[in-house]
Amino acid sequence: MRVKRGVKARKRRNRVLKLASGFRGRSGNTIRQASSRVDKAMRYMYRDRKKNKGNFRALWIARISAAVSLMGMSYSRFTHSLKVSNIELDRRMLAKLGAEHPVAFKAVVDAAGKGSEIQAS
Repeated sequence: MRVKRGVKARKRRNRVLKLASGFRGRSGNTIRQASSRVDKAMRYMYRDRKKNKGNFRALWIARISAAVSLMGMSYSRFTHSLKVSNIELDRRMLAKLGAEHPVAFKAVVDAAGKGSEIQAS
């Protein structure tokens, strides 16, 4: 008895076409175009999940740098003083403090400055 596999093939094609919905032109509605476009989209998704982490880190550093420069300090000096004074706040939290809570950020900058002065002497 032969195996009829139309149901499985249709299911597989529908899965690909569902992922391709919203693509422009034939890429969204023909299986040959859609499968290659979906493969490429998946590769971009994988790559960009990694890139996204670096992009956010750069954004946080820029925000911290801007907030710290208003207080008369450079970013590198600030991060060094944080490390010396054992203040373990990550860049995400520091950027959020600098943008949304300047008073709290000023307190962190002052604490880091005092900690580095104590270590230096």
